[in-house]
Amino acid sequence: MRFRALVEAHGRFLWQSLRRLGVPEASLDDAIQQVFLVAAERLHEIQPGAEKAFLFRTALNVSAHARRRLARKPERPLEDDDVQALSDPAPTADDLLDRRYARRLLDEILDEMPDDLRVVFVLHEFEELSAPRIAEYVGIPVGTAASRLRRAREEFRQLAARKVKQT
Repeated sequence: MRFRALVEAHGRFLWQSLRRLGVPEASLDDAIQQVFLVAAERLHEIQPGAEKAFLFRTALNVSAHARRRLARKPERPLEDDDVQALSDPAPTADDLLDRRYARRLLDEILDEMPDDLRVVFVLHEFEELSAPRIAEYVGIPVGTAASRLRRAREEFRQLAARKVKQT
């Protein structure tokens, strides 16, 4: 019963977190399954109220393994038929291209960030967590989380400016 509640309460959070931590969309289902397998095996160790933090720390490890696998075997680019099959029929073609470009640009910027900065940036900017919550999720002191967040924001700004100049 507790495990089912974990899956229902945190599945969407894990999907978003893993995606933003660099797991390709094609590998997300497998990555989420790996996170929940670890949680199922260690359910007795997870403190009540700390489930989300445990799942996120596990997702960090799973995403690191997924990125290493991807570096060894690059993902094939999407074909036009694949994009049409995945897309919502309501948006226009221009909207889809803009979204795809923005997503690719965001992914490129996040991929270039050091992992320690990327993690705190994703948790703060996308999950809207405070520095104390980030520290809890990642298992670092609050001051370290705040410092990394400042550095991550600056790194993101610099990488984004460089990407904009390149286009």
